[in-house]
This record gives sequence, C-alpha cells and structure tokens, in this order.
Amino acid sequence: MRKSLHHYVFHNLGLKLISLTLAAGLWLAVARDPVAEVAVEVPLEFHNVPQNLEINSENVPKAQIRLRGPQRVIHSLQPSDVDAEIDLNGVKPGERTFDLTARQIHQPSELEVIQVVPSQFHLVFDTRLSRQVPVQARVAGSFAPGYEIGQIVVDPPTINITGPKKRVEAVESAITDPLDVNGAMGRVSFVRHAYVSDPLVQVASADPVRITVIMQKGPKTSSTIPSKSE
Repeated sequence: MRKSLHHYVFHNLGLKLISLTLAAGLWLAVARDPVAEVAVEVPLEFHNVPQNLEINSENVPKAQIRLRGPQRVIHSLQPSDVDAEIDLNGVKPGERTFDLTARQIHQPSELEVIQVVPSQFHLVFDTRLSRQVPVQARVAGSFAPGYEIGQIVVDPPTINITGPKKRVEAVESAITDPLDVNGAMGRVSFVRHAYVSDPLVQVASADPVRITVIMQKGPKTSSTIPSKSE
C-alpha cells in the first residue's frame, strides 16, 4: 500500500510539477486581470439580401453593444472586432421589424455581450428600380446686355438612376451644380456632375456631363416712345 502510494505520488513527478506551475501561473494571470466593460457602436451588416430589394429607410440605426470580459481584452478591442449581423433572407417589399439580440453579435470569444441597443429596429423595403431621367442644367449669373439664352445642350441628355421604386418614380430630373454665365455673349461649355436630391436614389454613372450654353442677341427694344393719339 505504501509502495503503491509512493509510486502514485512520485511517478512522473517532473511533469506533475510543470503542470502545477502552469496551472498556478494561469490562475495568477486571471486573478490579476480584472473584469471590465465597454460599449462599442457598430453598423448593422445585412446578409442574404434578396435580389432587386432596396432599403427604403433613410435612417438605418447603428447598434450599441455592451461587452464584459478581461480588462486586457477590453483594452485591445477594436470596433472592427465586433459586428451585428442581420439576415434578410426571404424579406419582401414592405415594412419589417427586426429583433437584435446577442445571438446576432459576433465578438471575441473571451468577451460576453451583456446588452444590445436597440433591441429592435424598423425598416421599410421596396423593389429596386432603374430608369433614365433628363439632366436639367442650372444656369446662374447676369447675361451680357442685349443677350439671352438661345439654347442649352446637355451631353448626354439623360442619365440612369437607381434606388427604391417609389423614390425613383418620383424623380423628374437630375440637376447640375449652377453654371455661371455671367457676361457671356457666345458659346460657353461646362463639365459638371448631375445629381438627385433624394439620398436613397443613386446616379448609376460617375461620369460628368458636358453642358454647352449658347447665347444669342435678344429682341431689340425700341427707344422711340409712340405719340398719343390726338
């Protein structure tokens, strides 16, 4: 019995001492590393977006995630280490409310999600639509005396826009930044980008348009004042 106990205690004694030392070191490291909390704000990531579906909400919320864990991990945490994933599989045009829980948050394994704000959010979806709309040039400035605009040539005359169907259908034209024709008496050309004021409607092409403003002499004003009939 004594021999068996002696063998049990001293067998592989070196390995046992090493294991004990490592365990003690790990315990001390954990004991010296206090628990901390932090809140990080991250954008929502939309996965499995159905084809031809657009978000028709201007304000897509961000998620504030409160995390708890070892202070050393909290101190080294980067916003890119945390993300909130929303699955849009099967979503159709219309209004939809989503729950946002810890199950949808991805974070370092040593950290625990203790709060997600907001816990719900509401979005509106619509079918994606693309269409051509005319480009409207905005002309500003004072013309030279006796001149007026004879013609405005826009090349290309239309551009393609895309976005949520109802918003795209409401757009009548794309417009340019103001074109200063102050004192112009002939032909002046400009290169400008065309844009749409609705932030959810995008201009499909990043290429600018060329606008040519052709001035012409206006109708002459007679300096003779007709006499009154007697």
